[in-house]
Amino acid sequence: MQSFQIESNQAGQRLDKFLRKLMPGAGSGFLYKMLRKKNIVLNHKKAEGKEILTVGDTVDFFFSEDTFNLLTGRDAMAPSDAGGKICSRVTEYLQAYETVKGVEILFQDENVLIADKPAGLLTQKADNKQFSLNEWMIGHLLMQGKLTEESLRTFKPSVVNRLDRNTSGLVLCGISLRGSQLLSRLIQERSIKKYYITVVKGILKEPARIEGYLKKDEQTNRVSVHTKALKDTSVIQTAYMPLGTGRDFTLLEVELITGKPHQIRAHLASIGHPILGDTKYGDSDFNRKYREKFGLQSQLLHAYRLEFPILSALSDLTGKSISAPLPAVMKEVLTYGNLEIERVERLHSGGFDQQNK
Repeated sequence: MQSFQIESNQAGQRLDKFLRKLMPGAGSGFLYKMLRKKNIVLNHKKAEGKEILTVGDTVDFFFSEDTFNLLTGRDAMAPSDAGGKICSRVTEYLQAYETVKGVEILFQDENVLIADKPAGLLTQKADNKQFSLNEWMIGHLLMQGKLTEESLRTFKPSVVNRLDRNTSGLVLCGISLRGSQLLSRLIQERSIKKYYITVVKGILKEPARIEGYLKKDEQTNRVSVHTKALKDTSVIQTAYMPLGTGRDFTLLEVELITGKPHQIRAHLASIGHPILGDTKYGDSDFNRKYREKFGLQSQLLHAYRLEFPILSALSDLTGKSISAPLPAVMKEVLTYGNLEIERVERLHSGGFDQQNK
């Protein structure tokens, strides 16, 4: 018999969901059959699979050790340099932690991690050849001792919101099951306010809230913005406030009211003010000028502030504002445009609210 005691990162989910994570080598039909035959029992009693697990529950498996290891994937473990055993995914996470550079952690507790992602880094992995922030974050937690190979079998921390590869800034990560569930709910309810800072072509003097209808072309991975509702369009809302103007550009703070793919980039481009460095929706001549002068490789769009509501859970974040510093290349462009960096960074911690006081 094999026995597994439920801890906090396994609690709060259905038994059958937990079993599928623990035993990836078993199909759902097999698992339900084992439950019916009482080869898998919960707290020493027959279970259906729909029971919600709580901390301290015990799940017993009446399998041979070889069968249990086969179904959980433990036979796939490979020897490590230290002479122990470590699964290939753990090796990948640790390699990502060593390889990926430029990530800064701005907040971490037992449930949530908030990272400042550099431009050029994927938020989540697109293929097997590239590391992403997600792998880096898990490697970081492994190095801290917050995760173990065993705990990764039934719960894997993950980023909760995504940024485009070439957008820098704040990314929310759930590092416990409770943290992941709470952050996902807050994002779904639009309870967390998200602010970006960006450099756009042309001069804007007044704040505005713009609306439109966004349509995505899955084949080209591009979106288009329309003034009227069409088939398969979604309503989008974006607010912006000028923080200063340079030679031929405006520094904007942007509040993402609705969160759709490429929304800020396409929405600003649709009103004639594309983001500097944006090769998909931007102005090629405008981009070329700054690429030649500053070596600009990505759009100057930075997710720089998150504002949390009053929360009954996640007490360390209740009512708090988390900000990420401006990227170095953005500071260079602003200095070139004769904007005072100190003033911008003061606004950076206040944004819309400070301007409206």
